[in-house]
Amino acid sequence: MISALFWAITATIIVSLISFIGVLTLAFKEKLLNKIVLLLVGFSAGALIGGAFLHLIPEALEKYASEALFLYVILGFVAFYVLEKVLHWRHCHKGKCDVHVFTYLNLVGDAIHNFMDGLVIAASFVVNTNLGVVTTAAVIAHEIPQEFGDFGVLIYGGFGKMKALFYNFLSGLTAVAGAVAGYVLSSTIQESTMYLLPLTAGGFIYIASSDLIPELRKETDIKKSIMPFIFFLLGLAFMWAAKILLE
Repeated sequence: MISALFWAITATIIVSLISFIGVLTLAFKEKLLNKIVLLLVGFSAGALIGGAFLHLIPEALEKYASEALFLYVILGFVAFYVLEKVLHWRHCHKGKCDVHVFTYLNLVGDAIHNFMDGLVIAASFVVNTNLGVVTTAAVIAHEIPQEFGDFGVLIYGGFGKMKALFYNFLSGLTAVAGAVAGYVLSSTIQESTMYLLPLTAGGFIYIASSDLIPELRKETDIKKSIMPFIFFLLGLAFMWAAKILLE
């Protein structure tokens, strides 16, 4: 069992380091980065919606086949709404808000999601090493495009490049905490994910529908809005493809 904890922590550290993939954008000039960021926002919005409806909710239904599950989705949606209002009051009550509140919401949602990834990875390694490796590979395949999108959201929301990388990495480290918790609570992990999955889904739906998609709608020029919309569809398509290929 000790080796399972070692492998789970090693795997989640690797997953956490993927958050630095946004460093690739540092080579872009500011003008080009501004154009790319809106595309990443579109992709992230699609990935969040797809992740909620194609992955988190269906997986939660497999674990907890009850209409009550959707109450937890709504609770997650409402909780992120309240959190946004609290953050907005704390950071913008003087009439100035240099960083959009949805960037913090995205970090919270991503941290919860990464924590759950850690839970799942640890549970897989407890069963056997091969399953743990396969699960880790699946998580990495999902994380790479998501981290690009998350980095884009942070930049678009007002973070500097280095600050965005740092906070994205801190959010990624919750996967390690999830691995430790998953190892300790391996016998009851299914019960805990039963509630975390729909709550996270509700949060992802709120971020995408309330914050990211409205940002895309601000572009009134039809020609300029086509590419962000295409990237939104690509985000949805990627999550659908991931569901088909990785299950």
